[in-house]
Amino acid sequence: MNQTPKIFSFFAGAGFLDLGFEMTGFEITYANEIQPSFRKAYQYSRQHLRLPFPEYGFSGESITKFAEGEGWLHLKELIKDARRTSDIIGFIGGPPCPDFSVGGKNKGCEGENGKLSAAYVEIINQQKPDFFLFENVKGLWRTKKHRCFFEKLKDEVREAGYVLTECLINAIEYGVPQNRERIILLGFHRSFLEGILEGIQVEVDENPLDYIFPWKSKILYPKDKVFNYSWSKTHEFQENSDLAFPEDVPKELTVEYWFRQNDVLNHPNAEHHFKPKAGLQKFMSIQEGDDSKKSFKRLHRWRYSPTACYGNNEVHLHPYKARRISVAESLAIQSLPRDFIISPDLSLTDMFKIVGNGVPYLAAKSLAQSIHDFFSQSNYLPINKFTKQMELSLVLDSWSSMQPISAKPTPV
Repeated sequence: MNQTPKIFSFFAGAGFLDLGFEMTGFEITYANEIQPSFRKAYQYSRQHLRLPFPEYGFSGESITKFAEGEGWLHLKELIKDARRTSDIIGFIGGPPCPDFSVGGKNKGCEGENGKLSAAYVEIINQQKPDFFLFENVKGLWRTKKHRCFFEKLKDEVREAGYVLTECLINAIEYGVPQNRERIILLGFHRSFLEGILEGIQVEVDENPLDYIFPWKSKILYPKDKVFNYSWSKTHEFQENSDLAFPEDVPKELTVEYWFRQNDVLNHPNAEHHFKPKAGLQKFMSIQEGDDSKKSFKRLHRWRYSPTACYGNNEVHLHPYKARRISVAESLAIQSLPRDFIISPDLSLTDMFKIVGNGVPYLAAKSLAQSIHDFFSQSNYLPINKFTKQMELSLVLDSWSSMQPISAKPTPV
């Protein structure tokens, strides 16, 4: 049997998360994305990168249709067919997050986007992949009313047989030049987990996955160190100015390093940026590195970027040019390879929405590698660290039924 895990991707966007998994040895078998512009960006980038299209193609259906009738049966048949050539089937996806974002609509589970999180969990429970990844904004667990909804979703997948582990990650820790926190929930079906960890023993009061899963193994820049560096604050804006590198910060986490690495001025998306119709003087008045306001944040060339969120009047300005950043520059901030291109036929609004909504590539790749390592290292857990031990199967029984409402994500 082929051990290459096959991935069904939901809310695929332009495929940033998918690309991270694909470059780590997973196979993207199916991609679902309802937005036509996002699907076009996904297909265009794959053609340019010379990557094969998913075996079962692209779907533009709403995910809610997979939870009922013909949609449910069709997906079930695809998964059945995929199991003929692979022992491992995974679902990955980050449901749209504005309804849970502190700076977004904040409608929670009642919002149209919020309902998609419940639909994603429903199809996981119905189709029972071997594992799943659920990505969303920090507000889903930080805000009290959203956290109750999140806990309810976790209870549902536990009842369906999944053992869970979650972690609040920051993309900057994986080498992304961006301060971007996201909650990652991973679930492994109990029957599958017992198979790859057969014989492992764990302590009675520990969630086995919180201890066993290698959340920290791919971290390059621990955040307790990253945010304690003497990062540059602000400098007077001067168009096309020179500014010496400060030497005492990691250069590879800076905006300018990635601009140069991706050769953004010669990138096919270099000219794709909004031109100010008026107010150029305002562009000139904001200091380099002043990102204190919700809108009109000017990046600092020798510092990381704030969260790549391009919408809701949030405008990110170039460090030393009197304009907004380009699509090429936003792709660099999302740590995409330099040969990743957004289709030039899309509107500027769609381009920036596509880039801002994606999972940063290096973060996606690190998460995928951690899962891959988890599969391949069945003896990851050092048994001799425990005094009170019991068979993994018994612990899984216990943790599948627990409902720790006050539990917090594993810190990274």
